[in-house]
Amino acid sequence: MFFILSYFARLQPGKMILWYYLIWYFVTVYFHFDPNPKIWINALGISVVIGIALMLSVSNGQSPFANPWQTFRLFWMPFAVSSFSSLIKGQGYTVIFSPHLREVLIALAACLLFTLFVAALKWRKRRLILSSR
Repeated sequence: MFFILSYFARLQPGKMILWYYLIWYFVTVYFHFDPNPKIWINALGISVVIGIALMLSVSNGQSPFANPWQTFRLFWMPFAVSSFSSLIKGQGYTVIFSPHLREVLIALAACLLFTLFVAALKWRKRRLILSSR
């Protein structure tokens, strides 16, 4: 548990944005989940094909699996994009925004809560560092 809290306390802005994407994705899945296996199997297949291509593009001659989190993200993102686009098809979305204000507000609120959580951890970390001096 400490590792996870420490990770969030050190989170940089770029990674925060990736977490916002993940939160937005899960809110969308919550509201528009479709148990049709075809959606999820296709998303998995696209994830494998595109994930391998992304791994090859960032390998720089080193083992493409040297960074497990990067590897996970490079396979997760195509899965999320593919399944997201299948779930919102015909739902009236504009880019990533639901036509239902409630869904957008819930996603924004979840992102805000995450931001406050990370800010609290960063504040606590700073206080601990200052008190140890």
